[in-house]
This record gives sequence, C-alpha cells and structure tokens, in this order.
Amino acid sequence: MIRAGRHVTFSVMSSFVRRIPEGDDRERMVCADCGHVAYENPKIIVGSVVVSDGRVLMCRRAIEPRRGFWTLPAGFMELGETLEEGAAREAMEEAEAAITIEGILGVFSIARIGQVQVIFRARFTDPGAPVFRPGMESLDVRLFGPDEIPWEEIAFPSVHWALNAWRAAGSNPLGKPAGNPPDDIRGVHRMPPSPADHRVDRLIDSQGESAA
Repeated sequence: MIRAGRHVTFSVMSSFVRRIPEGDDRERMVCADCGHVAYENPKIIVGSVVVSDGRVLMCRRAIEPRRGFWTLPAGFMELGETLEEGAAREAMEEAEAAITIEGILGVFSIARIGQVQVIFRARFTDPGAPVFRPGMESLDVRLFGPDEIPWEEIAFPSVHWALNAWRAAGSNPLGKPAGNPPDDIRGVHRMPPSPADHRVDRLIDSQGESAA
C-alpha cells in the first residue's frame, strides 16, 4: 500500500502465479505474496424466449462476437440480481421489451468458454400489442414464427437449443428444463461456417456505407 498526499491511497497490485494450492487438485491463480487463491468460476448467462401469439422475439446483434447474427435477448448476470431479474433486464436492454417470466425453459452448459446459460420462457407484460425496438446492442428486433426463424443466421449453438426447446414445449406447462443435445453434452462445438456468414458480412458492410 502506498499513500500519496492526505486523502489518496494507491494499492500495489500483487503478482499472481498459476499453481496447485495445498489441499487442491488443480491449478489456480495464487497470489505470490500472501497465498490468496483467485478462483476462476463459470459465468452465468440469463435470457429468455419471449413469445407472443406463437412468435418469438429475436435480436440481430450489433456487437461482437457474431455481429449481425440473430440471437435471443440474453447476457451476463449482474451482482445483486436474481436469475429472473437478469433475464428481464436483458430483454429491456436489448429489445426495450417489458416481459413477464413464465418458467425455466432450458439450462445449457458451455464448457468451452466457461458458461452456464439459464433460458426462460416469457411473454410480454402488456397484454396488448407487443412493444419492442432495438436497444443499443441490437441492429434489429423482430418477432418470428417457427417457420420464419432465420436458422442459417443464428449466432450461437445454444440459441438453436433454446428455440428447439421452445418448439418442443409449445404453450404447454413447462416440465423439466431442456439441456444440451446428446451430440454436444459439454457445449464445446462452435457454429460451423455457412453461406450465411458472407450474407451477414455484406449486410453489415451495406449498413455501414449507408450510415457514412
């Protein structure tokens, strides 16, 4: 700790090394000075399949990764909020949509990047006409029927899984949450390259030229 002046205090960042702490069985980030262990744990993602009259709310991403591809309103939980509060906040941030959570639709493990995703089924809070528009992280926001979903332009595998879970459940009462598919039980596969990659790139380029 270094004190500078009367009211300003600076902390010197300790150096961390990766080693196996005593009593543990795997490498951790350990402070070389005091032995404090900085545990690195999976992040929790919360989101929702928001449904209105058999159509699902989807957002075209305005940020990387997978900018220009379609996803569900979802993102990292914040400290101090519940799963449900986080999912509702993400819907408001990405689609400016006020939603009511109905229940857990799926829980997915993405071991490749250290994520656990909890996806809810939800509806618009206002029983009237759905109100939504693109938030700062979305280029576009739309409602798609099952046959209208742009499957070739989906951003992430887990979006496929959540949409398939929604189609399987329909409007029936929710049962056991869906999980990873048998061919990717740990969530290690990326989206394979497809012709949609070039279409999305051209779309983003054309929008940039229009804005210039």
